[in-house]
Amino acid sequence: MSLIPDDVIEQIREAADLVGIIGEHVELKRTGSDFRAPCPFHGGTHRNFAVIPRKGMFYCFVCHAGGDVFTFFMKKLGMDYPTAVREVARRVGITIPERGPTGPDPREPLYGAVAAAADWFARQLLETPEAQVARDYLTTRHLDLETVQPLGLGYAPKSKTFLDAMKGLGVRDEVLLEAGLLAKREDGTLVPRFRGRLLFPIHDLRARVVAFGGRILGEGEPKYLNSSDTPIFHKGKLLYNLHVAKHAMRKAERAILVEGYFDVLRLSLAGIEEVVAPLGTGLTPEQAQLVKRHAPHVILLYDSDEPGLRATFRAGDELLREGLRVSVATLPAGEDPDTLVQKKGAAGLEEILKDAVDVLERKIQILDRKGFFGTLPGRRRALDRLLPTIRAAKDQITRELYLSRAAEAAGVRKDVLEREVLGAGSGERYRPSAPQGPAPGSPLPANAEKALLLLMLEGEPWLSRVTEAVDSEELEFPPYRAVFESVADDAVLALDDTSARAYEQLKAEGLGGRDPNEVYERAVNWMEARRLERQMEQLDDQLPFETPERQASLIAEKRRVFDELRKRYPRYKIAKRRRGAPGT
Repeated sequence: MSLIPDDVIEQIREAADLVGIIGEHVELKRTGSDFRAPCPFHGGTHRNFAVIPRKGMFYCFVCHAGGDVFTFFMKKLGMDYPTAVREVARRVGITIPERGPTGPDPREPLYGAVAAAADWFARQLLETPEAQVARDYLTTRHLDLETVQPLGLGYAPKSKTFLDAMKGLGVRDEVLLEAGLLAKREDGTLVPRFRGRLLFPIHDLRARVVAFGGRILGEGEPKYLNSSDTPIFHKGKLLYNLHVAKHAMRKAERAILVEGYFDVLRLSLAGIEEVVAPLGTGLTPEQAQLVKRHAPHVILLYDSDEPGLRATFRAGDELLREGLRVSVATLPAGEDPDTLVQKKGAAGLEEILKDAVDVLERKIQILDRKGFFGTLPGRRRALDRLLPTIRAAKDQITRELYLSRAAEAAGVRKDVLEREVLGAGSGERYRPSAPQGPAPGSPLPANAEKALLLLMLEGEPWLSRVTEAVDSEELEFPPYRAVFESVADDAVLALDDTSARAYEQLKAEGLGGRDPNEVYERAVNWMEARRLERQMEQLDDQLPFETPERQASLIAEKRRVFDELRKRYPRYKIAKRRRGAPGT
């Protein structure tokens, strides 16, 4: 069977009359903006079956059957997915252009495994005593089960009952492993990837569940854990809730981008449906392109603390590169979208969205509040922070407006700033510097400094943890120091050629599956050892020039530092002899 293009499937879904189609099989009665009926799947007599046209979905609050118009035909008439799509296309008068390759989709077992897991996790949340901790947690977030049931939230128990349940459903371990539902330990044993977590199903654009995001309940790290990348899921290429929000985004001609799952749920439940979130990482180019397909304007609604602002401006630059119009909404101190909507409702949030300002204007406001424009050096540093956003603006009119506004704020001539943006400025920061690092294509030094940069490039919370633990001056390899400062200041586009090459190599390398907590502990331990080593070197430099009494005191201090160094890093002497760069 030939594959049906995704854009055609989307066109068919939007053209389908969900109420009319389901109404052929069950008597629907309007209840507000939705429709209710006895469930056609479990044969109930009460009106527990809901059809929700604005979301393009149906859901039964008793048997938990749910999905879109294609799912209805699959469940009711036993069709497979392509046949259901063709049947709906016939009804709405859309011709499907056939394209290869032919044959069944080899990924179908993975979709089936994740769908089976999603249904099982949802039942655990509703029915099992162990999931009481998850139900209690939802209560603390002011969410009741009836509200979250249609959203497909689930619970992954701490035990291994998931393995037995999937085995009972005939789902093979190797399929579960490939679908990212199991993890393999070093000894080869398989364990559930999600344990003791509240689960949020992640859908692709066809509204199929392809992965999960899990929030730990109780002690443990990481706080949020996503499915690993699989043949059907790439976290940098999907947005949470886009399968539902895309319809509202087109209608409202805007998208609201938030940071977390609960922010999305709260806004959606309040009736603000054009809301999406990245999947635990900074916004990627692919995600920005997804937004562009459905809305011309994006409002960034992130936390207003320092990490939230850094994430805001990184996402803003990524969206500007796609030619989108980008605004920033500012939340009151201590609030996030979830808590604000709980207190003030949709109307309160709309007031904040109405006051959203352009992303460059928001940067200027913050820099002005911090006093950057009060001194000449401060203006230079302010421009360093504004230039990446100006350069990111793909739309020529937007870039022209940004140049004028930044020049006005900093008190410089627009033509001078324009040359700087185009790389023709005479400022030392932007002149190609003499190579201080590896030549193009050569490997970067593998050391603690590199490990810390790889963590920073993972985004929050690692960016904040690293910048709090280490000062940029402690990095001894010049390109690493430049990358550290540029990432911390959100000014990557201001890097010189050598440091930019290092940055690109680091981005391409990534952590490679290593445990970030372990990487962080080892790297910070190394940096602390290096601090103590430098302290000893300073004491050695002082010794020849001191009196005998003072020398005795310095030697005692050197011994204390050395003992502390050996305690923190027992193999210090061996490592020092082998080290080719700091922290190897």
